[in-house]
Amino acid sequence: MSDTSGQSALDTFPRLLMHHARVRPGRPAMREKEYGIWQTYTWAEVAESVRAIACGLAQLGFRRGDRLAIIGDNRPRLYCSVAACQCLGGIPVMLYQDAVAQEMAYVLQDAEIRFAVVEDQEQVDKMLEIHPEVPFLEHVIYDDPRGLRQYTESMLMALDALQDMGRAHDESQRGFLDAEIGKGASDDVSVMLYTSGTTGKPKGVCQTHGAFISAARGAVEFDHLTEKEDILSYLPMAWVGDHLFSFAQAIVAGFTINCPESGETVMTDLREIGPTYYFAPPRVFEGLLTQVMIRMEDAGAFKRKLFHHFMEVARRCGADLLDGKPVSFGDRVQYALGNLLIYGPLKNVLGMSRIRVAYTAGAAIGPDLFRFYRSIGINLKQLYGQTETCAYVCLQPDGQIKLDSVGKPAPYVEVKLADNGEILVKGPMLLKAYYKRPDATAESINADGYFMTGDAGFFDEDGHLKIIDRAKDVGKLTDGSMFAPNYIENKLKFFQHIKEAVAFGNARDMVTAFINIDLEAVGNWAERRGMPYSGYTDLAQLPAVYELIRDCVEKVNAELAADPMMSASQIRRFLVLHKELDADDGELTRTRKVRRNFISERYAVLIDALYEGRKEQYIETPVKYEDGREGKIAATLRIEEVKTFAPRGERQAA
Repeated sequence: MSDTSGQSALDTFPRLLMHHARVRPGRPAMREKEYGIWQTYTWAEVAESVRAIACGLAQLGFRRGDRLAIIGDNRPRLYCSVAACQCLGGIPVMLYQDAVAQEMAYVLQDAEIRFAVVEDQEQVDKMLEIHPEVPFLEHVIYDDPRGLRQYTESMLMALDALQDMGRAHDESQRGFLDAEIGKGASDDVSVMLYTSGTTGKPKGVCQTHGAFISAARGAVEFDHLTEKEDILSYLPMAWVGDHLFSFAQAIVAGFTINCPESGETVMTDLREIGPTYYFAPPRVFEGLLTQVMIRMEDAGAFKRKLFHHFMEVARRCGADLLDGKPVSFGDRVQYALGNLLIYGPLKNVLGMSRIRVAYTAGAAIGPDLFRFYRSIGINLKQLYGQTETCAYVCLQPDGQIKLDSVGKPAPYVEVKLADNGEILVKGPMLLKAYYKRPDATAESINADGYFMTGDAGFFDEDGHLKIIDRAKDVGKLTDGSMFAPNYIENKLKFFQHIKEAVAFGNARDMVTAFINIDLEAVGNWAERRGMPYSGYTDLAQLPAVYELIRDCVEKVNAELAADPMMSASQIRRFLVLHKELDADDGELTRTRKVRRNFISERYAVLIDALYEGRKEQYIETPVKYEDGREGKIAATLRIEEVKTFAPRGERQAA
């Protein structure tokens, strides 16, 4: 099929890619920072690289329908490998680059992977470690050859060598790749993304070209994105949000994706690129704000006074100015001065001077955090979606931003609520199937063709969707009051001193919580007060830290008291955990979602202590260190009571 007959023919990613290579060959498609210098690759160069990888894979025996594992940080040639796989009618399967070898083994087995393209020596070592468990893995192709010169395994091949092989194949079999691209259809599976596995083994979500292209087109139209946008691609390639923002939208709109040098240089690279379009989960925005506040607390008295004065001005009128609402002349003058002295330099330090649209999703974002960014002139909005919906269900329209909603149904999407409050969605962006799981596919889509998200929510009077919690996690206290743990946890995590929280209360007579402190924020707070500590466990148990966290918990209780649905869910007792919850220890998913059941089993002795009225509890917990060693962290944890407040809503606690 020719892709020159108009928009309708641009129905697969390879056709879109080749279209850009023809109509904007010299425009930058990708940039990568290497050895401190930005390298730019045009659409023509990217298309040539994709051709070479695709033909090289074909020469190795890759066939239509085969799965290609892609593992590593965001790298141009890894994104090119995704497109190359799609050119051949294959299915790219991205894995989280920080996953341990055993987690990868499960996905490689489940997806029956024969070919893998990996970034570097670290990922090659993981493939070699688990090869006995996945003997059908035939070829491991690596992008970065550093450290691999002495490796002699026959399954290994450099990506450079693969591309050379591919160019020779393309030369000798002209027309082969174009014919393969021509066989592609909109309904073909374009990618397989694995769910985070909060409650069980991850499932492979099969999404089609048509699904991701419709989600990308809808978002591009909604926010008026053009080929002139720049985005920083630093979130895991295995996450649905990166695949939508950094791959699908870039190939639909033709804008530039920029890959940072490493995870440690993201902030520097953000400032250098100055993206116009930006996406980050709430924890990134929280981390940036925490750094700003730490620096301000260390600044001189005059600077601090100036900062707080103009931040008050911004809180008063910044968001209204951004939304084009009327603001008094005096406030406009004050805000302009604040922009010159505070907001402009601050946005520059954050690398956000050029941002036209910024999004956050993946978890709730605190109203104060949301308000801060919007008040200094950053058009931060929320979206809602899942892996099964191409991360595309609801978007917030410009000028209609609500701090506690995820916006209205996105273009082409229909959203309704089941009788139990579960959010149901329908549209072209829905999954085709869970891989090899017809049972799970059938269970996820109801008789009317709606995908059952598993989230509970409601629409407000303006048609904006508000998310309460995962439907399965919403429970009841023994008095019949609603208990929504995620809702409570997100309120706790809005404080800069709290990194993670886990709330308990279903079928119990009260709500209790585990707290993880933020080591950087609380450490800085303690150091400025002259409090010595030797590490996380020591810091977490300082009496002054408990008082600091108690104050945060009581503020959350005051907010819950004002909510008629949640007033009975105020936290009565809490403890500060002796270790940080960690994905390597199985306590969090790779997208940092709490694995509630696992935590309930691992820390059962602490939960019992919270509910049995004990003042302290000893615990030993096994941990895995980064170098693979295993050990234990032991501590006697204090358990504290917290002040609660009389309900201020219509419904009193029973």
